[in-house]
Amino acid sequence: MCEANAYMIDGNREELIMEAVDSVEPEEGGFRLVNLFGEQKFVRGTIHSLSLVDHKVYFKKAAGS
Repeated sequence: MCEANAYMIDGNREELIMEAVDSVEPEEGGFRLVNLFGEQKFVRGTIHSLSLVDHKVYFKKAAGS
C-alpha cells in the first residue's frame, strides 16, 4: 500500500487530518485530500514536509488562518 496519513503541524504538535490519503490535489487556497475510500477533505495551508518512508504528509496553516 502506498497511501499516507496527513497531519497539520501546530507548533510541536501533529494533528491527524486524514488517514489512507491516496491523492493530494492543489486548489485555490489549499489542497484537496482524497483517501482510499473516496472521502475528501479540503486543507487550507501549505505543505510543510513529506516523509515518504513513514507515509506521512505534513501541512502548515497558511498565514492568517
